[in-house]
Amino acid sequence: MATTLKPTEAPVLVQVEGPIAYLTLNRPEKRNALSEQLMQQLAAALREMGKNQDVQVVVIRAKGSVFSAGHDLNELVGRTVTEYRRTFDTCIELMETIQQIWQPVIAQVQGPATAAGCQLVATCDLAVAAESAWFATPGVKIGLFCSTPMVALTRTVGRKRSMEMLLTGDRVSASDAVAIGLINKAVPDAQLDSAVRALAAKIAESSPNIVSLGKETFYRQIDMSQHDAYAFTAEVMTFNAMTADAHEGITAFLNKRKPNWPRR
Repeated sequence: MATTLKPTEAPVLVQVEGPIAYLTLNRPEKRNALSEQLMQQLAAALREMGKNQDVQVVVIRAKGSVFSAGHDLNELVGRTVTEYRRTFDTCIELMETIQQIWQPVIAQVQGPATAAGCQLVATCDLAVAAESAWFATPGVKIGLFCSTPMVALTRTVGRKRSMEMLLTGDRVSASDAVAIGLINKAVPDAQLDSAVRALAAKIAESSPNIVSLGKETFYRQIDMSQHDAYAFTAEVMTFNAMTADAHEGITAFLNKRKPNWPRR
């Protein structure tokens, strides 16, 4: 018989505060391991936020002392090829959904983020961590190389540092994670909530249409050649210049007033 979960027992909690949506990993007793159920629910919550025109920023955070220990290892023992592939396909779908929705997604990292948990942080558009947090891709130590986390890591961190993380599994402190570009900033633990809220609020001050355009353009141009990227972004800026948002923003700036952005 299926067990009905109370809302507070769901693997992912959803809370919307004005223009900011908080998606909270809610398996603290399992170190917020990314079970198939959790990944499916997180991806579904992200897609739902993507349909919400009033939510301008999404924050992924976690309960407990660990942000995420990565895949649930109980789901990675003695399974069939089909089952293993389903787990990793579910993970890939989650990571791609983060970058496909129109809102910027911020990782709020209060504790260790390892393996696929580190991948989750690297995939988010922005990341802010507590100074006590740390990061690692330790799969090599247990015979399961962090190959899918590698995709996000190598697109965020330079080759040498990402290879070092992957080959050694060593911890990277929050301050070092800032230095290598894995996260945007590290703040005192007690200031993590307010720092993320301030960053999200700053983003929410801009036109949601233009933020959405900027996020989509960023990921489309990043792997192009420089020549192709310039050609593509010139077309985007031409389109952007003709929008009501650009007209309102420039006019407001010239008239020294706050812009009144069109709705999405």
